[in-house]
This record gives sequence, structure tokens and C-alpha cells, in this order.
Amino acid sequence: MAEKHGNGPRKLSRSRYEQELYRLQTELVKLQEWVRSEGVRLVVVFEGRDAAGKGSTIKRVTQYLNPRVARIVALPRPTERERTQWYFQRYAEHLPASGEMVLFDRSWYNRAGVERVMGFCTPAEHQRFLRQCPVFERMLVEDGILLRKYWFSVSDEIQEQRFRRRLADPARRWKLSPMDLESLTRWEEYSRAKDEMFVHTDIAESPWYVVESDNKRRARLNMIAHLLSTVPYHEIAPPALEFPPRPAATGYQRPPRGLQTYVPDHAARLEE
Repeated sequence: MAEKHGNGPRKLSRSRYEQELYRLQTELVKLQEWVRSEGVRLVVVFEGRDAAGKGSTIKRVTQYLNPRVARIVALPRPTERERTQWYFQRYAEHLPASGEMVLFDRSWYNRAGVERVMGFCTPAEHQRFLRQCPVFERMLVEDGILLRKYWFSVSDEIQEQRFRRRLADPARRWKLSPMDLESLTRWEEYSRAKDEMFVHTDIAESPWYVVESDNKRRARLNMIAHLLSTVPYHEIAPPALEFPPRPAATGYQRPPRGLQTYVPDHAARLEE
């Protein structure tokens, strides 16, 4: 069953989209500087089905941000040692320090989705997660972390279209795995798992915000605009900068080009 996303809004032109995206990205830079200067700790969780548009949205969020301030965390499968740890332990290691933003490209919610549906955790581990997750998040918020959680909602029809495009595109083929394709046959199982997850973890201290993502451009704008609206940031005046006068030449001469190895001019062949 496809997730219902309304009657379909008017088409958003590329020029209008890019104009608004850049405006929002400029605000994200202001948010970053506020986080850095005020010592804020901000965590943004991106969750949703495969091909729901999480990754492309994260790219737009971080496009102009300083990677020393805004970090993306996309953890691989847990190691044998990590499997014996408290479940939240390896995620806690990546939480922000003062003046940092952390964007989780998938998070501890793997246990409520992929692990639950694919049998990578036991029913007891899944139930323990549902009990502990609200406690864990309340602890983060109580300690002063700003936590925002976004669920990217995509219909089954659009998801399949995106999978097929990935399969045909050699530059994006790596993004399609056998597990992704199996998710097509487990659509309702994932839906039930997500609904159960929301029942237990959509709490007042850290609510879920659903982003309709059949249209990626609108999803990106909506998510970024909402994030900005929920954080009480303000613009931090940048330090005054003045270009120094260029000193007069003192006779330096560049070594002959033949003494260095240059990259071949591949681009020149394209002009022939």
C-alpha cells in the first residue's frame, strides 16, 4: 500500500527551488556560527525507507557548512565487539561536544526498522530498545542537547522508480543493495515496524517530524526550513576583515615547469 501524500502540490520550478535552497543554506551557515559561538550541541536524526531522500537532503544541509562544526555520522555494520556492547553505546560515542552539530544518516533507530524486519535482532532486543530509547533521548535532552528527528516518507511507487534509476545509473549503482530490493517485498512489515516505533518514541521531549519526500526538492526545502524554525539561533556578527596590502616583489622566480610533474590537461581534449 502506498503512503498517501495528498493531492500533489503545484510543480516547483528549478530556479525557484535553487533560489530558496540557497537562502535556507545561508541561514544554516548562521545557525552553524551560533552553534559554534554559543557552545550549543545539536543532533539531527535522518530516518526513513531506502531511497526516501535522506542522503541528498543531508548533502544540501552540509553543502556550505564547516565540517569541523557539522559532522555527518553514517555508521557501518557493528563489529563483533560492538554487538556485545550496550546497544546505544556506539552511537553515544559520536554525540556532539560543545559547539558542534551532528547529523545522523540513520541512527540508533536501525534496531526499530532494518534490524527488526530483517531479523538482525531478537524480539527481546527489539522490545528492550523500544523501552530504553525514550529514556536515552530524554537523557540527551535533559543534558542540554538539541535533538531533532525527521522521518522521510516515500510511497512504494516512487521508491521503486528510484531503485530502478539507481540500477541503470553506473554512478549510483553502488547505492542499491540486495537488501534494498528485498525491502520492496517487505513494505508492509516495514510500515508496521515504523508505526510501532512511532508509538513508543514520538515523545514530547523529542517528537518525530514527518517529511513527505515523493518530491525531493520540496522535501529538502521543507525539512531545512522546519529545522531552522525550531532552533532559537540568531546571527553572529563575523569578525571584521581587511585585506592587507600586497608587498612589493623582491625578485622571486618560479622554478622551470620541467622540474615538476603536472597533471595532464584532460579538459583540453574536451574542447577539440
